[in-house]
Amino acid sequence: MRNIYKHITLILLLVSSFYSEEFRKIENNAFKEGEKLTFDVKYGFVTAGIAEMAVQNTRKLAGRDVYHVTFRVNTVPAFDPFFIVRDRYETFLDVEGLFPWRFEQHIREGKYTKDFSAFFDQRRGFAKTTGGTFEIPPNVNDILSAFYITRTFDFSDMKPGDRFHLENFYNDKVYPLDVIYHGKERIKVEAGTFDCIMVEPLVVEGGLFKNEGNIIIWLTDDELKIPVKVKTKVIIGSIDSELTAYEGLAGELTSKVK
Repeated sequence: MRNIYKHITLILLLVSSFYSEEFRKIENNAFKEGEKLTFDVKYGFVTAGIAEMAVQNTRKLAGRDVYHVTFRVNTVPAFDPFFIVRDRYETFLDVEGLFPWRFEQHIREGKYTKDFSAFFDQRRGFAKTTGGTFEIPPNVNDILSAFYITRTFDFSDMKPGDRFHLENFYNDKVYPLDVIYHGKERIKVEAGTFDCIMVEPLVVEGGLFKNEGNIIIWLTDDELKIPVKVKTKVIIGSIDSELTAYEGLAGELTSKVK
């Protein structure tokens, strides 16, 4: 009987240790629940679509507080007869650690469709997907969560060419995702004129835009680092996404030129 009690005690200690495991904590002054960013998606001089990034709400998932973050891209009605797009990405981002617990991708582009989802068991180090279960490193990202954590990085002491390293899980494996700093530039869009920093995510797989070239993102040069412009080079030109409206920001846009 005494041995049985010892085994039970040991099991309880292991369970207690498991659930008291500490996750990383990252200071986040860049975004909060209720943020909504809207963009015109342009091909040349033509507005082909509308994109929206939003921190919808805060909820519980895997016993943790998470942000429900969405990214949607839809072609405008006038463009639909040529090529219809209805894309949606979602991530459930840990409020304290800014790593994902769940990711969803729903692509509708012309006749091409794809649906992918993954639950990230950040405690045990596994991603459970629509295609199987795979090992993941601690704090692994999906492509959408990687963008939001990049907004919390400190670029103030960086020089052009310096980079941050992230890891991005997609489909069935982990890919390197480096974010390169390219300097500063003033950008004018419909939402205003902003002093920006320029970054380039080296997306290997699972990007928000399918492309055959690089992606340059202009982020406001302040604590919020909201995206002002995204240029995606493709085989037959480039696609530009430009900020048209914003609401629910976590603070003041000090980079906006009065």
